[in-house]
Amino acid sequence: MILWFAVVQVAVAVVAGLLCVVLGLAGRRPSDLTVGSLALVELLLVAQVVVGLAAPLTGNPPSGSLLEFWVYLVSAVLLPPAAVFWALLERSRWSTVIMGIAALSVAVMVWRMQVIWTVQGA
Repeated sequence: MILWFAVVQVAVAVVAGLLCVVLGLAGRRPSDLTVGSLALVELLLVAQVVVGLAAPLTGNPPSGSLLEFWVYLVSAVLLPPAAVFWALLERSRWSTVIMGIAALSVAVMVWRMQVIWTVQGA
């Protein structure tokens, strides 16, 4: 993993999460802004999949469990589309809050992936 890219992912996911939670608690239903913010989080996660595949081949192997890393990454990749799907099925303020919680969860998972990749001993 690349540290600066992980930090960018965490920052974008936190901003998207806080935006969705605040707008949801203010009574806003899912909109292009909230769904688009989760789409950006998803785009960064797909880029992370590419980085996760290429990094060991370029001499940057993980120090922790590769299986644990990939379980976190696959789970994180599935969260935003699931939250958006739910939000589009049930168009309420609470579905916007759920999208925010999903984005905040992705932020925690990305940071955990960074720790698995760089800090843990195998």
